[in-house]
Amino acid sequence: MDVILLERIEKLGAIGDVVKVKNGYARNFLLPNGKALRANESNRKVFESNREKIEADNAQRRAAAEKESQSIEGASIQLIRQASNTGQLYGSVSARDLAEALEADGHKVGRNNIVLDRPIKALGVHEVRVSLHPEVSVTIRVNVARSPEEAELQAKGVDVMADMFEKDTAGFTEDYDPNAEPGEIATDAPEAAPAEETASGTADEEA
Repeated sequence: MDVILLERIEKLGAIGDVVKVKNGYARNFLLPNGKALRANESNRKVFESNREKIEADNAQRRAAAEKESQSIEGASIQLIRQASNTGQLYGSVSARDLAEALEADGHKVGRNNIVLDRPIKALGVHEVRVSLHPEVSVTIRVNVARSPEEAELQAKGVDVMADMFEKDTAGFTEDYDPNAEPGEIATDAPEAAPAEETASGTADEEA
């Protein structure tokens, strides 16, 4: 389906561009959300007659988003979650979770503004993009930990999982034989007699 964009759509085009999109994408997202019009002669005339107002409204929304971005850019939110010893979460962190955490910090951000390709499923500090406007986006840091203490360490750049692994392996000791040759496997079995001695002993017996 051909549509006329009423705002900039990432990877599609800018205001006024006529682009071809899948029918489902147009019917389920672009058209009902007022982001585009069907590209027919009637709608082309409607768009051109309202272009100035559409662009002015967009500029106003962009300015408001740019102002809001100053307080959100680089913001860090902390989420405490249960996880296994390998760092995998029992569950996941979704866009809704991030939007609620930002709102708790005083930022009015909808879950649709959170650009999350897939849910967060592991401990650590993750960078997530927040789109405040089609032309304005910021990056936030999401610190997912099992406790406030772990979150504090991660915020300082400590790899909590790697540190935990080192502590686990530090208590492991291995028997060491200083007389063993490199690559030699220790054994309690008696050493075999040298081939020459064995051959000599056999010859003496026959004599």
